[in-house]
Amino acid sequence: MKGKGVFDLEKHFAFYGAYHSNPINILVHTIFVWPIFFTALVPLYFTPSLCELLSLEPQCFLAARGLFLNLGFFVALVYAGFYVLMDRRAGFLAGLLCMACWVGSSLLARHLGPSLAWKVVLAAQILCWTGQFLGHGLFEKRAPALLDNLVQAFLMAPFFVLLEVLHIVFGYEPYPGFHSTVKQKVDAEIKAWQETKQKKMT
Repeated sequence: MKGKGVFDLEKHFAFYGAYHSNPINILVHTIFVWPIFFTALVPLYFTPSLCELLSLEPQCFLAARGLFLNLGFFVALVYAGFYVLMDRRAGFLAGLLCMACWVGSSLLARHLGPSLAWKVVLAAQILCWTGQFLGHGLFEKRAPALLDNLVQAFLMAPFFVLLEVLHIVFGYEPYPGFHSTVKQKVDAEIKAWQETKQKKMT
């Protein structure tokens, strides 16, 4: 079933797909997007937790296992909720991956400690973002989507690559005709962008 407004998956996917139509660039993003999300959660482990703010830390079940209802948890939860509201089946899987990233990043941050965690995150983020910008510059020949819509690009990136993998491997579609409709919109947007680019050059 097609979503509406902010949860219109077709609209979001078409926007992001217009910036990621080259197969190699899509592969690059498939490799690097989820690690960016994962490592971005690592430093958030060191933010105050809800249990701590409410003075419930000693009684908090999760805290005893090294997991805290901190900023990282709520960021992962927002992403998970957003994806589920756009598409229940693929969104549920994406939501599980988001929460798994929160658990994994929390355990990694706890193991590394604040100082080393920041160094690992910085190195990983530089590597992943460099790979993505090279993918755009060398293969897509177009600036990343985040330069035009920062929030939408960051929100959609993990879900976009997951949907691409599900479609390629399993032929998954959120609803019948989804990918054919999106492809038409992507082709139209790319054509409009190319025409605008050509006008600027002349």
